[in-house]
Amino acid sequence: MDICPNRSRTVNFLIVATASVAAVLVVHGVTFLIARRIGRYNIVDITWGLGFVAIAAVAATLGSGDLFRRLLLLALTSLWGLRLAWHMYVKTKGHGEDPRYRDLLGGNLAPGNVIRRIFGTQAVATLVVALPLMLSATLGPAPAALNVVTGIGAAVWLAGLTCEAVGDHQLRVFKRDPANKGAIMDRGLWSWTRHPNYFGDACVWWGLWLVSIAGWISLATVASPVVMTYFLVQVTGARLTERYMKDRPGFREYCSRTSYFVPLPPRSHTR
Repeated sequence: MDICPNRSRTVNFLIVATASVAAVLVVHGVTFLIARRIGRYNIVDITWGLGFVAIAAVAATLGSGDLFRRLLLLALTSLWGLRLAWHMYVKTKGHGEDPRYRDLLGGNLAPGNVIRRIFGTQAVATLVVALPLMLSATLGPAPAALNVVTGIGAAVWLAGLTCEAVGDHQLRVFKRDPANKGAIMDRGLWSWTRHPNYFGDACVWWGLWLVSIAGWISLATVASPVVMTYFLVQVTGARLTERYMKDRPGFREYCSRTSYFVPLPPRSHTR
């Protein structure tokens, strides 16, 4: 049973949501100014994880719901978001613009076009995906029966974070070796799935959603992990990455023996 009446919970949700919008606007606004100054917009990938950390912090601070769940979601989101931000910082440091953003802008670097196509889109996506964090922060303690769901969610989150971090590390080590220049990474987790980082990301958000569940009303936010997974699989994640890799030598053969998204044992021969 919730610790506050429905009306108070609604007011608290509006406060959390409004403050979250403000936090995301500040994070993306500062990033936009930095991007204009240095002349490349791929640093928005660093902001992606930080935007969720900001929302989790707002929810934990302003939410009036169960304190343990607020702090747990803040800790889990921060571990994921800060690791991802650092990884993207290291990955993009010293490099030029990402071809994806260059193609997306089509040479039109007008501030309005950049905000609409990159920063505004990511800000809206961040708010949509983070809805479970906002709502959960306003809900009281979950029934004891849901403790199992919380445990499962934490396990899914941990599996996803591990898969994402290990995949990123393996790819980074692979690229450091000059002998691998131009080669397809097909070792470790990358022999089980062509996108262990994106698969791990999806698991992280399904895990966070499960942890956020405090009652029937929490099911209303299931669209958030669904949207995140859809984008990771079909839009900005795996599908877009493969569009840029399809003509690389050996990529088709790699696809023929390696699962697209969900990790599966590699096929031993091409069909």
